[in-house]
Amino acid sequence: MKIEEKIKSMGLELPEAPVPVGAYIPVQISGNIAYLSGQTSRINGVRRYVGKVGDTVSEEEAYLSARDACLNCLAALKAAIGDLDQVEKTLKIVGFVNSAPGFHKQPAVINGASDLLYELYGDNGRHARSAVGVQELPFHASVELEMVLELKTEQR
Repeated sequence: MKIEEKIKSMGLELPEAPVPVGAYIPVQISGNIAYLSGQTSRINGVRRYVGKVGDTVSEEEAYLSARDACLNCLAALKAAIGDLDQVEKTLKIVGFVNSAPGFHKQPAVINGASDLLYELYGDNGRHARSAVGVQELPFHASVELEMVLELKTEQR
């Protein structure tokens, strides 16, 4: 089953590719490695799960925020290369969690992205990872996610 079909079968939808809100590009490709800029859970322009995790955003909502940030990363990749089935494997993700004082479950939050990648790509979705608590994120996002992926072929 194609990756986009898997996304739909999970009851999810690949959003429109996010438009950068700064001086950067969403995806940088070198050879067959794709570096994806940080994405949040802003889906089709609507900000979701805004605030500090452990205060105004629950751990469960933050998990969904990480999943949505991952979907945004995949949408940006699709816009860059045209086909999510060109992903050979996920190499690394870095998750930033807008944490309230005392919140220490950042790994559980970033599992929202890790679990999705495993469901979509199986063992090739497993990856190295960092889950970091931060004091603030842009626009009060609860989670921001970066990804590094290996593609099946070099892109031009």
